[in-house]
Amino acid sequence: MAKGMGALFKQAQKLQERLAQAQEALAGKTVEGTAGGGMVRVVMNGQQEVLEVHIDPEVVDPEDVEMLEDLVLAAFQQAQERARQLAQEELAKAAGGMVPPGW
Repeated sequence: MAKGMGALFKQAQKLQERLAQAQEALAGKTVEGTAGGGMVRVVMNGQQEVLEVHIDPEVVDPEDVEMLEDLVLAAFQQAQERARQLAQEELAKAAGGMVPPGW
């Protein structure tokens, strides 16, 4: 029984190492969210950290700041969802499909 527990513990350690490596790799991968036909772009890494925000000057209208706010929010949300999906895929690969959904 002790041998079985030891093997299980080693397997858990290896899984933890692979997941940590996958998390590190996610920092180097990027995703992009866009809105307004690409007029607003948000770039995030796989750890959902915002790296860049690009706003085309043509979309800046002092009379309609609310529209710009909506575009930035939409681009951010799209980038965030893509980063979540990327993280889930990469962690699932690292864990051999053992990562629960939404992790």
